[in-house]
Amino acid sequence: MTEKPKFADQAPFTAGSDSHSLNTQNAKKVYADIIDLPHHQSATRPHMSLHDRAAQFAPFAALSGYDDMVTETARLTDTEIELSDSEIEIINSVIAEIASLPENGGHPTVSVTHFIPDPHKHGGRYEPFTGVVKRVDPIKKQLIFYGSDSTEDKTVPTIDIDLAKVIHIAIISNPS
Repeated sequence: MTEKPKFADQAPFTAGSDSHSLNTQNAKKVYADIIDLPHHQSATRPHMSLHDRAAQFAPFAALSGYDDMVTETARLTDTEIELSDSEIEIINSVIAEIASLPENGGHPTVSVTHFIPDPHKHGGRYEPFTGVVKRVDPIKKQLIFYGSDSTEDKTVPTIDIDLAKVIHIAIISNPS
């Protein structure tokens, strides 16, 4: 198969083992006037580093945020357990006992497992917590813990746990 030459002084292209050498010779003839000139460097613009030149051809995220969305969708959450009436009764009796202790001057150490809803999607996670109870708030239905292990440290903010989210509660130590 033979192609027509692009230039008058160019030999026709033929497929075969000598085609590369013919094209190289033709290129040298065509570009003979500029092939040995020095590479142009701009006098007004700084030379771009190889790192910056390579960055022009780096892949990019055509759908910004897509990877984050896929990661968020793949993240697993637990569903909230619905307690039976007998389990709720047991938790309420322990909470009543805990509520009476701070009134008598005691601050028990309590272990609680509670549900924390996920802010981004349906479900959440169960998290255990152990701390010293400051008081039980019956109006807000919260168990309020000291922010540190010390009952005298007033600088650390308190930790509030919603009683409706508690699935397990146990008194670890009772100071009275």
